[in-house]
Amino acid sequence: MIVGSWMILALPFFVQAQSTGTITPTANPLVDRLQNVGTHAGYSAETGPSTLLEIVGTGIRVGLSLLGVIFIILILLAGFNWMTAAGDAEKISKAGSTIRAAIIGLLVIVAAYAIWIFISNIIIGGNGSSNPSTF
Repeated sequence: MIVGSWMILALPFFVQAQSTGTITPTANPLVDRLQNVGTHAGYSAETGPSTLLEIVGTGIRVGLSLLGVIFIILILLAGFNWMTAAGDAEKISKAGSTIRAAIIGLLVIVAAYAIWIFISNIIIGGNGSSNPSTF
């Protein structure tokens, strides 16, 4: 039974997509295949942001995304606390205030992202990582 479970977990490693073109052999063929798939999907082969604006934009997007995830987790935890309050008015009011604060925080984050997009694309004339279509 354990051998069968191991094989099921290892199976995705051995499955490989069929190539439609010629792949030149290099030091790491798996990375080359991933780059080939990404190139055919429409992504460029760049390694990362190159200008200061793109680096700052990536940092701001990552930071705002992490804050958004934190506020969503707060909303879920407050909802769980509300559902498990068992009629305790103090727990219900505390959970309600946490939900309100988390929703306000989420709105602030969305507004901050919209302001960053405006500053980056309209005022500075940036491109790349702060483009809303790539978010």
